[in-house]
Amino acid sequence: MASVIKPSKSDRAFNVFVVASLVLLFIILFIPIWSTITLSFRPNDFIGSALDGMTLPPWRWSVAAFRALLGNNSFVKATINSFRIFFEGIAAALLLTTPLAYALSIKTLPGRKFLYLFVIIPYLFDVGLVPNYLLVTGLGLTNKLAAVYLPGAISVYNTLIMKSFFEGIPEELKESARIDGASEFTVLMRIILPLSKPIMLTIGLYYGVRFWNDFFNAMLYLNDSALQPLPILLRNILLSSGMNEYVEVSAFGEAPIEAIKAASVLLAAIPMLVAYPFIQKYFVKGTMLGSLKG
Repeated sequence: MASVIKPSKSDRAFNVFVVASLVLLFIILFIPIWSTITLSFRPNDFIGSALDGMTLPPWRWSVAAFRALLGNNSFVKATINSFRIFFEGIAAALLLTTPLAYALSIKTLPGRKFLYLFVIIPYLFDVGLVPNYLLVTGLGLTNKLAAVYLPGAISVYNTLIMKSFFEGIPEELKESARIDGASEFTVLMRIILPLSKPIMLTIGLYYGVRFWNDFFNAMLYLNDSALQPLPILLRNILLSSGMNEYVEVSAFGEAPIEAIKAASVLLAAIPMLVAYPFIQKYFVKGTMLGSLKG
């Protein structure tokens, strides 16, 4: 029977230190999240300190803030616009990033080094805000949702990760298809993409989180209030110091302003929190495989 090796005192001390550090980190991260949750459910007649609000029992919680937000037309329209930007942006980004990454992964591609420099140089030297603004307005994208996601539809970082993943696919599979007369487009569609589900979901998540939280491009290019996405509305709600157009309507009468702000933060975060667990296993696999090479 094999003997059991007992951990030394230094090993036990290290394990205790690691566990204590993780518990402390959990507490540090959990307190603001719990504070936001309890604040969003705080009733209008609540009297007490912030600590009292964090210990408010669930049977005293109120959903007035959520009901007020979901019943507000501006919030509903902004949410719809954000989902449009989210899905349209992911589709456009993957449609542009995938062929570029595949082209860079073909080592025999004529002009590959020039194309690589063409991709890397803008990544190292940002042209700045003014040229980007002139380009977007010159293309006639003002007051179009595409103005939010098209400027960032190709990320060099994401392209290089996807390129490394494509290079990790066995070359024999690609060569056998080429010998059978398949074009590079056919190789990409029939060989590469069916094997690239992890990296596609990973890069899609990268782009999706970026587009979902982007308010700067929306603030620059979307002047029509009917097109404003959720981050813009959320920013206006959070920066409001008193009653304004977002908290003045009768639908908000039952909820405190601070509860509405906290509820808006939670509602804006829910889609990403719901999506991540479904693609977590692909996220880890895609990130690791895409970053080991190259």
